[in-house]
Amino acid sequence: MIKTKLGKVFDPTEHVLPQNCKEFAQSPQTLEFDDFVRVYFSTRAVDPGAQTFRSHMAFVDMHKDFSAVLRVSTQAVLPLGGLGTFDEHGIFPMNVLRHQGQVWGYTCGWNRRKSVSVDTAIGLVVSHDEGATFTRLGLGPILGPSLNEPFLVGDAFVIKANGMFHMWYMFGQRWKRETETAAPDRVYKIGHATSTDGINWVKEDGVQILPDRLGVDECQALPSIISFDGKYHMVFCYRDVHGFRTDPSKAYRMGYATSTDLTTWARDDDALGFHTQAGEWDADMQCYPHLAVLSGVPYLLYNGNAFGRFGFGAAELILA
Repeated sequence: MIKTKLGKVFDPTEHVLPQNCKEFAQSPQTLEFDDFVRVYFSTRAVDPGAQTFRSHMAFVDMHKDFSAVLRVSTQAVLPLGGLGTFDEHGIFPMNVLRHQGQVWGYTCGWNRRKSVSVDTAIGLVVSHDEGATFTRLGLGPILGPSLNEPFLVGDAFVIKANGMFHMWYMFGQRWKRETETAAPDRVYKIGHATSTDGINWVKEDGVQILPDRLGVDECQALPSIISFDGKYHMVFCYRDVHGFRTDPSKAYRMGYATSTDLTTWARDDDALGFHTQAGEWDADMQCYPHLAVLSGVPYLLYNGNAFGRFGFGAAELILA
């Protein structure tokens, strides 16, 4: 499926970013224009006086073949949420689509917890200026924890098909410690929801739509779906529950699945045909993928080592 790897196409450290952000261009997500493509990404700023980060949304406009950067946003695309809200401490990622003459963004809001590190939920924001800035539909999320999805609902990817909105997203199953004294790590899977208006959603509550490859503690995230040549294609990332930050054999890698009905998915990671070389920017980790069809050409965008700290890359695909 990989026709040509284009390498790393954007490095945030080479540009001036909003909100005093210096590094990270995580989860690239595209919005196509007539003569360029806008790529939204999540970048980070260090909390004053702390060793923690807050994630902010930014974008870069590029040629549609990702051969050159045209401009980078200099103002905040969306401010973080207020005190006590679900997106107070970060937004990552944001999936966008055009709807009724507007640009809608489905955000993943982060808020810190005490017993565990974070929780997440999905919000909706709307742009009236072609995606330069967004405003919230409301202060709360449109999709969050439920009876069988108790935490960590996020990573929404939305398409419109057959008169319905379809959302694929991450939901948390449990927190798990590697040892009694270790900080807890999270286990999450990919689920599916539908909506008639893109705002009110019906979840298949707790239903995992993809089989595990690494066992029941496999973590699955960032689903991205396109329709191409009569078939739906999904790329996502997955990893081991523990050791993924320091051990490349347990780090994120990319998975692949296909469907003809948006309901039943056949997973076949090897069919993606993704290969790396030792020492390259994406050799130790491949994460946060995004599929896009630009001027009829399918592309894969993704982050490499260190969770996208130094940018994202792209590959042109052959899909069948």
